[in-house]
Amino acid sequence: MAYWLMKSEPGAWSWDQQVKAGSKGAEWTGVRNHTAKLNLMKMKKGDRAFFYHSNVGKEIVGVLEIIREHHPDPGAKAGEPWVVVDVKAAAPMPRPVTLDAVKTEPKLKNMALIKFSRLSVQPVTAEEWKLVCKMGGM
Repeated sequence: MAYWLMKSEPGAWSWDQQVKAGSKGAEWTGVRNHTAKLNLMKMKKGDRAFFYHSNVGKEIVGVLEIIREHHPDPGAKAGEPWVVVDVKAAAPMPRPVTLDAVKTEPKLKNMALIKFSRLSVQPVTAEEWKLVCKMGGM
């Protein structure tokens, strides 16, 4: 299993909306960065991802499960290479983990969330995953 972090502005798509999508989940749309797209293309069914509220909140609020691997983004224009994956809410983070908390944890100094702060879909190492889950009370 691989681990990821996926960012969304809560005004565009929030954790609460993701939870309301239920077990059928929802497509993770709107990715328009090639590195983020390549990360979507690496995701496998069953992988887990942190759901991160960007801009407002700046915190990890839940865990997603990848339920369908990459396929064309229905919002892309004809001929554009963009893709989506389908995700469902797996569990809320009992205590949201803030960006400030990640930045102050020395063991997370190399986390993509810090090093590539503008990347909307990013990998998370197994060690980072375990530590962030512990920080969030999971």
